[in-house]
Amino acid sequence: MEIFIGDTYQAVSKQSADAVIQLMHYIKSPLLCPASGDSPAGLYKAFVDKFNKNQLDTSDWYFVGLDEWAGMNGSDEGSCRFHLDNQLFNPLQIKKERICFFDGRAKNLELECIKTEKFIAEHGGIHVAIVGLGTNGHVAMNEPGTSPALRSHVAAIDPVTQQAGQKYFKEAKQISQGITLGLATLMEARHIILVVNGAHKAEIVRRLINEEISEQLPATLLRRHPSFKIYLDAEAAQLINGATKY
Repeated sequence: MEIFIGDTYQAVSKQSADAVIQLMHYIKSPLLCPASGDSPAGLYKAFVDKFNKNQLDTSDWYFVGLDEWAGMNGSDEGSCRFHLDNQLFNPLQIKKERICFFDGRAKNLELECIKTEKFIAEHGGIHVAIVGLGTNGHVAMNEPGTSPALRSHVAAIDPVTQQAGQKYFKEAKQISQGITLGLATLMEARHIILVVNGAHKAEIVRRLINEEISEQLPATLLRRHPSFKIYLDAEAAQLINGATKY
């Protein structure tokens, strides 16, 4: 585990984006797993800025979605796919055939899990996974108590996450279920990049780093990964010590 702290969210976004680009550069046709959400949005903006300046070529990259709300897909404003289409896929002009993403509107969500796992296997595994951190310690939609042995699966959404997730929608939504990559799938990624910002995440960051590894705090399981890097802004890092600052 490596921890990097930036003075500002902009610094964190740039540094984490540079780290991902460097890692993706070393493999032919790499597979990137991007999280939706507020924390990685700046990282994607840094990608787009480089792309628009002809400083980034993503034409041989493949993408696999991290998670999606059940009952939603890219046609639903506020869905995970909707945000990534707007922040990442469309600005980078990614071809649809290079993207595999859970369709939460599909009749059989279990088949979506199988399709996603097959896509990952066919592309040699996930090279870099970009993840965020929930205030209850969830990673993707792996909520507290989720078995670390699970692969892609349909998940029950914790009430804390249901409440927090309402910010992505103009009207209140029923988001009691989701479809997600499991912790076992994520742990097979070659590299995991966690991006966290904001004072409201400081306590869960402290717990992630200091508490015992437990499925009751799913993010702690990532500490067992051989290439796990955490990027924090100063507000998110205010309760920890001993990290690399830039």
